[in-house]
Amino acid sequence: MDRYAVFGNPIGHSKSPLIHQMFAQQTGETLSYEAICAPLDGFAASVATFFSAGLGANVTVPFKEQAWELTVQRSERAEMAGAVNTLLLNEHGEICGDNTDGVGLVTDLVSNHHVQLQGKRVLVLGAGGAVRGILGPLLAQQPLQVVVANRTVEKAEALATLFAQQGAISACGFADITGEFDVIINGTAASLQGEMPPLPAGLVAAHTVCYDMMYSAEPTVFNQWAQSQGAARQIDGLGMLVEQAAEAFFVWRGKRPDTGPVLQQLRADL
Repeated sequence: MDRYAVFGNPIGHSKSPLIHQMFAQQTGETLSYEAICAPLDGFAASVATFFSAGLGANVTVPFKEQAWELTVQRSERAEMAGAVNTLLLNEHGEICGDNTDGVGLVTDLVSNHHVQLQGKRVLVLGAGGAVRGILGPLLAQQPLQVVVANRTVEKAEALATLFAQQGAISACGFADITGEFDVIINGTAASLQGEMPPLPAGLVAAHTVCYDMMYSAEPTVFNQWAQSQGAARQIDGLGMLVEQAAEAFFVWRGKRPDTGPVLQQLRADL
């Protein structure tokens, strides 16, 4: 049987095995998909062992940057993201890398939630690996402007410089964000700690869509804030999780699953 897996630490909470089992059933593919908790100091060895028999793998925190380093060949989107969340073998049996996170976010926003990004003013909160992974696909949608805001301004400025050739992008600290935005994306991990970045007032208009890359059974702290500010819509990152998985499945198997029923099932199980 064709073997696939997801690597992380911790990994017990991962929904990826369930998602890919549902994709396989739906598309008539026969495969196994397991969750592997790699030692923090033994990721490369775990991957090498798996790929002695496996065909592909996903990678989640904290190994996405290490995955980027150990791949011999990378897609353009993985190269720009500086991180790899999808591993596969090329025709020579070498481990190659891709990054489907940004495509997952954009597909969820545009296809699932019918949010237009072209010509819009977009604010992205945070400047870590998660944000770097989404900026390329986000800028490819041709927004009017992307503003990356972060507690440490230098990190945001580094990202703005890195992606400057791909579209209108600028950087600032949280206190220096000005004006209303059409879309606000939270790429910080603050929601998981029940915290909010220190944002000024006046960012949210009546039509603003707020999107948290994190998800939980209850509205995240960021989405609670968005609602309190009068945002038109608050969306969490469960759809991004499913859509990035669908893109990885397509990379491996050449078939694109229908994500709707899978997302519906996961939402019901939260």
